[in-house]
Amino acid sequence: MSAKLLVVFLPCFLVGCMSLDPDYQRPASPVANTTPNGDAYKSLQGAQAANYRDIGWQEYILDPQLRQVVTMALDSSRDLREAVASVKSAHAQYGEERADLFPSLSAGVSGTRSRALTGEGNQTAISNSYSAEGSVSSFELDLFGKNQSLTREQYETYLSTLEGARSTRLTVLYNTVDYWLTLAADRSNLAIAKETAESARQSMEVTRKQMEHGTASMVDVSSAETTYQSAMADVASYTTSVAQDKNALDLVVGRSVPDNLLPANIDALGQAFRDVPAGISSDALLNRPDVLEAEHNLKSANASIGAARANFFPTISLTASGGVGSSDLSSLFKNGAGIWSFAPSISLPIFKGGYNVSYLKYTKAQKEYYVAAYEKTVQTAFQEVADALARRGTINDQLTSQRNNVAASQTYYHLADLRYRNGVDTYLNALTAQRTLYSARTSLVSTQQAYYLNLITFYKVMGGGTALKESDLKL
Repeated sequence: MSAKLLVVFLPCFLVGCMSLDPDYQRPASPVANTTPNGDAYKSLQGAQAANYRDIGWQEYILDPQLRQVVTMALDSSRDLREAVASVKSAHAQYGEERADLFPSLSAGVSGTRSRALTGEGNQTAISNSYSAEGSVSSFELDLFGKNQSLTREQYETYLSTLEGARSTRLTVLYNTVDYWLTLAADRSNLAIAKETAESARQSMEVTRKQMEHGTASMVDVSSAETTYQSAMADVASYTTSVAQDKNALDLVVGRSVPDNLLPANIDALGQAFRDVPAGISSDALLNRPDVLEAEHNLKSANASIGAARANFFPTISLTASGGVGSSDLSSLFKNGAGIWSFAPSISLPIFKGGYNVSYLKYTKAQKEYYVAAYEKTVQTAFQEVADALARRGTINDQLTSQRNNVAASQTYYHLADLRYRNGVDTYLNALTAQRTLYSARTSLVSTQQAYYLNLITFYKVMGGGTALKESDLKL
C-alpha cells in the first residue's frame, strides 16, 4: 500500500500541489474601442481592418533597392543583435530556473584501501571497501508552488524579452526606411537648390547687362545676387545633409550601404510600398509587440506574488542515496550488500525581521506598476495609430494640392520672368515668382516624404510583420 501511495503522490510532490499566484486578469482597455472621428478621418470611414502582423515586410516594401537595404539592416544591425542576445540570455535563465523543478541526481563509485593494527602483537591487516550509489541532494518538494511560480515568472520574462526583440526588429526596419527616405528627399532638395542657383546666376548676369545698358538699376542687380547667394547657401546646406543622411543610414544598417542601393531622389520612388487598407481594430493594438511585452511583464509580476506568498509556508527538502557496498570490487555489482540513506528536513519560517511581509508588499507594488505600464503602453499605441490615421486621411489631398501649387508657381515664374526680360514688368515680380517656385518645390518634396513615411509608420504602429517564429529572429 505504501508503494502505491508513493506512486500516486510523487508527481504531486515534483510539480507542486498548489499555486499561490493571484488569478490573472488582463486589465480593461484604457482606450476607446472605435476609431477617432473628425475631418481628418472622413476618407478612411468604412475601411476594412487589415492584419498587418501577418504581412511580411518583403510583401509590403516594393522598391527593389530599399528591399536590399532593409535586408542588410536586419542582418547587420547591432541594435537587433543586442536584442537577440538578450532573448538568448533570458531563455537560458528560464532554463536555469526550471531546473529547480526536478531533483538533482548523481552517481558515483568509490573505493578505500587501508592498513591498520589488529591489536595482536602489533600485527597489521589490510582492508578494502568499495561502494557504488546514486543520490538526490537537497531536493525541495514544491508543495506550495514556489518553484513553479518562479519558473513562470522567468518564462514570462523570457517572452517579454522575445516581444521586445520583435519590437526592436520593427524599429530597425522603420528607421532604415526613414533614413533612406530622408536621403531621397534631401537629394531632391539639393537638386532643386542647384537648379535655382543656376537660374538665379543667369538672371543676375542678365540684370547686370541691363544695368550696363541703363535699363536696370543697381537695386535689381543686388536683388538678383541675394537670390543667387541664398540658393548657394542652400546648396551647401543640403550637401551636408545628404552626407549626414548617408552616415545615419550606414549606422542603422550596420555597415556601409553601396551607392547603387541609394535613392536618386524622391520622385524616383514611385510605388514604393504596398497599398493596404488603413482600418483598425482593438485586437490589432493588443497584439503589437510592445503591448505584448508589457503584458508579459505584468504576468511575470503576477507570478512573483505567488512565489512571495509561498515564503510564508514551510519547505521540505529531501536528501537520499542508495546503492551497494562490498569489500571486493569484483563482487560489488553481484554480491554487494545494499546500502541507503534517507534524510528529509523541514524548515518553518518563524522570524525574518519582516522580510517576507515586505517582499510580498514589494511584489504587489510591482504588479501595480506593471498594470499602469501596460495601460500606458496601450494608450500610447492608440495615440500612435490615431496620429498615423489622421495623416493617412489627409495626405493625398495635401499631395494633390501641393503638386497643383508647384504647377501654378511654375507658370507664374515663367510669365513673370518673360515679362521682365521684355521690359514689361519690374524685376521685383520676377524675383518674387522665383522664390515662390523654390518654396513650392521644396514643400512638395516634404509632402512626398511625409506620404511615404506615413505608409511605413502605419506599418510600424500596427505591428507589421511581427507574427513571426523565433527562427525569424535568428535565435
